[in-house]
Amino acid sequence: MSMTQTLQSVDCIMMCSGLDEDRCFSLHPAGNCLQSSHGNTMKQFMDIFSLPEMTLLSCVNEYFLKNNVDYEPVHLYKDVKDSIRDVHTKGIMYRAIEADIEKYICYPEQTRAVLAKLADHGKKMFLITNSPSSFVDKGMRYIVGKDWRDLFDVVIVQAEKPNFFNDKRRPFRKVNEKGVLLWDKIYKLQKGQIYKQGNLYEFLKLTGWRGSKVLYFGDHIYSDLADLTLKHGWRTGAIIPELRSELRIMNTEQYIQTMTWLQTLTGLLEQMQVHRDAESQLVLQEWKKERKEMREMTKGSFNTQFGSLFRTDQNPTYFLRRLSRFADIYMASLSCLLSYDVSHTFYPRRTPLQHELPAWSDRPPAARLPLLQEAQAK
Repeated sequence: MSMTQTLQSVDCIMMCSGLDEDRCFSLHPAGNCLQSSHGNTMKQFMDIFSLPEMTLLSCVNEYFLKNNVDYEPVHLYKDVKDSIRDVHTKGIMYRAIEADIEKYICYPEQTRAVLAKLADHGKKMFLITNSPSSFVDKGMRYIVGKDWRDLFDVVIVQAEKPNFFNDKRRPFRKVNEKGVLLWDKIYKLQKGQIYKQGNLYEFLKLTGWRGSKVLYFGDHIYSDLADLTLKHGWRTGAIIPELRSELRIMNTEQYIQTMTWLQTLTGLLEQMQVHRDAESQLVLQEWKKERKEMREMTKGSFNTQFGSLFRTDQNPTYFLRRLSRFADIYMASLSCLLSYDVSHTFYPRRTPLQHELPAWSDRPPAARLPLLQEAQAK
């Protein structure tokens, strides 16, 4: 789905099978999938946690249809949603990962290096997670080391984000070494201690960390980043693991050559379409065919079904639109920060608007000259 919520029809999937363009547009005649016109019946899956939910929905739905099982789609969706939720809230997932942590958690050697570098330069660091304390402790011991608490000034578990950012009524509770909750009223968030629940307003009051001086990293656009950007003015960074593989593809010689020629071919089509003679029209048709094939090839380089996570053909995806709205920067991993000095400033690039003349325009110099002369005259 593009940033304007327009469907990429060739990528419409029902259950585990693709839909042809006619079937896709029979379901969505306007060619878009606006949430406002579907009310609460339109659900967008936009994060890594959605993958098992989408897979389960597709497989069960396909099984029912192939076996002529009469069912209510609303009940199916709610049951699958509840089962995914229970796996988290009842601790089933956490226990499975803790039992075989090396299987489920990739050991990121550079994570400790990033945290140590920031700590050595006097940066205050905090951890806010929805996971329980036992799971966090075991995971962080595996990833960072036994002394992981020494690197963080504040550690908050079972925060219940995004409610943590909005609900002022939940106070912090201290968790002792055995994981038992204490009754003490919290007047100060101490380094080396673990706290449960709480809320951001109390967090800001106790720490004094406010506004654009805070850079918060998260991997979920809505649960982690949206409220902090819209309501509290924090700087935010998104962790997008899929970015690593996409950048690897984009940096291949084949992809660079293909995109260069695709842009050139698009410019040629735009400029040469004024020629109406039969011979020119044949050439234009061949160019259109070649352009279509190249667009399909570049899309398939990322994912044969849906293409890039960040682009639907020429336009940004809806996911990227939301990402750009709620994240100041995004990266594949926290370890990317090791490539920069702690005092480094990331300056935003100027993105040319449709009516502006970018320096990399695919127009030939002669075609750009009238635009330049008009601009200079003004």
